[in-house]
Amino acid sequence: MIDIRQIRENPQRFKEAGRAKHFDVDIDRLLEVDSILRTAKTQLQEISTSKNRIGKSIPKLSGDQKQTALAELAELKKQEAQYNAQVKDLQPEFDALMQEVAQPADDDVPLGKDDTENIEIRREGAVRQFEFEPKDHVQLGQDLDVIDIERGVRLAGTRNYILKGDGALLHWAVLRFALDYMTGRGYVPMSVPLLMNDEAMRGTGYYPGAEEQTYRMEKDELNLAGTAEVPLTAYRMGEILNAEELPLKYVALSSCFRREAGAAGKDTYGLYRIHQFDKVEQVVICENDAERSRAFHDEILANSEAVMKAMGLPYRVVNVCSGDLGRGQAKKFDIEAWMPSRENYCETHSASKFYDFQARRMNLRYKDAATKKNLFCHTLNNTVIASPRILIPLLELYQNADGSVTVPDVLRPYLGGKEKITRP
Repeated sequence: MIDIRQIRENPQRFKEAGRAKHFDVDIDRLLEVDSILRTAKTQLQEISTSKNRIGKSIPKLSGDQKQTALAELAELKKQEAQYNAQVKDLQPEFDALMQEVAQPADDDVPLGKDDTENIEIRREGAVRQFEFEPKDHVQLGQDLDVIDIERGVRLAGTRNYILKGDGALLHWAVLRFALDYMTGRGYVPMSVPLLMNDEAMRGTGYYPGAEEQTYRMEKDELNLAGTAEVPLTAYRMGEILNAEELPLKYVALSSCFRREAGAAGKDTYGLYRIHQFDKVEQVVICENDAERSRAFHDEILANSEAVMKAMGLPYRVVNVCSGDLGRGQAKKFDIEAWMPSRENYCETHSASKFYDFQARRMNLRYKDAATKKNLFCHTLNNTVIASPRILIPLLELYQNADGSVTVPDVLRPYLGGKEKITRP
């Protein structure tokens, strides 16, 4: 959520931010409602003061003076009821409009319509050149008997799968390696709920906007989280932290669920776009300082890059353009791994910076040591690793001519020292 004072001071900035990010919000109507509400609330304060003054004077009055005071008090109560009705009628509209306002992107975010206009920053690692005809991850998975998409679809519908044997072990190895790396970096490991209430979804910015992508438990009014970002970021919502506590650095391994509504016919092959996956997520909650946010944005990106480099996977980093940013994101870096079967770099990580957008929605503050004022925190998050999507480049890039797959050195301890995956 944005500070309404910023919108009042520069409404054009937020109109342009909405257009650049493809979020439609009526800023003019928001300011109109805001003005009416401010006037009504000011009048209510003045009426309350006048009522108190008259109420205290009435016992000292008599005759016509008392009747005049009583009539004035009655008129004030009538006006009070009218203004209260106005606030009751308009406050929900104001709140809804505020939820729709997009955070302006940083100045160095490229202007663009969608992910095709993201700007590459750099490439890391060499793309493998095969001396034989390589298989894609589905063929490899079937031949090695480690992936079963057909039975996964039979059990749970499209975009589902089953990992088995060494496929399941490789999946867990990736996740455990990433989790161990992050705890070694001082991030606090968390085991978090998968079901989130609407308040947490709104607080982190997923509602409104992501309802169609979310599996909702209507009977219990709970939602299956699409990322551990939600419980990690909302963990201290509604609290006032001590400045000494910051920064908070969390990491969680959790299952994630996404409906992929509107993605019919898109990326349906294999393990790229699926309904359920597991992810190691990192979250930082820090002071309300733009430079601190920038430094932590670089840090969480570096954490994920270190995991990719350790597994020997070639990738590139892109600066995400305005049209590919979420409502609350001020800036985002994507890591895209090279996937031979897709003949391209494809997104595997997203490192997002929000400033105080999420914290305002969650009322997450800290008491600043210098000013003694309560300030809204800044929040950031990034994927450390997500599987089974990352199994696509792992299987395809580490395959051998005999159909086996070499296990990267850093993952071997998690597979009992196994060096290659072969058919049982």
